[in-house]
Amino acid sequence: MSNKYHIQKKPFVVPTTDGKLIEEHFGNSTNSNISVAHMVAPAKWSEPFQVPEFDEYTYIIKGKKQFNIDGEIVILKAGESIKIEKGAKIQYSNPFDEDCEYISVCNPAFSIELVHRENEI
Repeated sequence: MSNKYHIQKKPFVVPTTDGKLIEEHFGNSTNSNISVAHMVAPAKWSEPFQVPEFDEYTYIIKGKKQFNIDGEIVILKAGESIKIEKGAKIQYSNPFDEDCEYISVCNPAFSIELVHRENEI
């Protein structure tokens, strides 16, 4: 195996209590500069507002996802993507009737210490 690349065959499945699937392919376990995760947010899912210290890029594979960004509601559907700048007050949710599958890339890597969720501040 070359030192110039790394194939991820078994992503880290992040334990959750809200039904969301998070498969971290690259992140703090391998590189604190960037994280790449495959996610499935179940229908009617939401999480608290947060003010992260990282930029987050999201690409929707299937379904729709709602973003409340500093009070503005944005809805993305399959094939669309968005970049949320660090420091924005954001709430991610899936208030729709079908699951939402997407890819999330964070720079620097997602960490619970950098996300600053409202109920954890």
